[in-house]
Amino acid sequence: MALAADRLRRFKTPLRYAMGTLYVLAGVMHFVVPDAYVQVVPPVFPAALALVYVSGVAEIALGVGVVFRRTQRVAAWGLIALLVAVFPANVYMATSDIVLEGVPATLRDPSDAALWLRLPLQGVLIAWAWWYTRPESDGVDSSPSR
Repeated sequence: MALAADRLRRFKTPLRYAMGTLYVLAGVMHFVVPDAYVQVVPPVFPAALALVYVSGVAEIALGVGVVFRRTQRVAAWGLIALLVAVFPANVYMATSDIVLEGVPATLRDPSDAALWLRLPLQGVLIAWAWWYTRPESDGVDSSPSR
């Protein structure tokens, strides 16, 4: 088990950069095609467009933050909070037969399987972010020297 953890730890830094990049790109898309995101905000939430922009800014800021060791822990906790906050949109998509307008045809009407598989994927993304909340991130002991 320790051997597997050591092997996985080698990928921690590159995966942190990948995570940051993915969140920054996802956040930018909130500004490129905001109407696509507005369509998946559950109707019980007010000001859907404002929520899309706020979540886009959060994804960009937290994606950048997770890349830097100095801010990675706080940013990772922020990503966890963000993933929990947007979970209702994923549930809404899976349960409401939404056909997205203004997006490429391949994304317009995802299969039910894809929509339902997206829900546990949130757990995987949360676990990935949680990996960077730990003080020993990247194998570096962050405890004070004696």
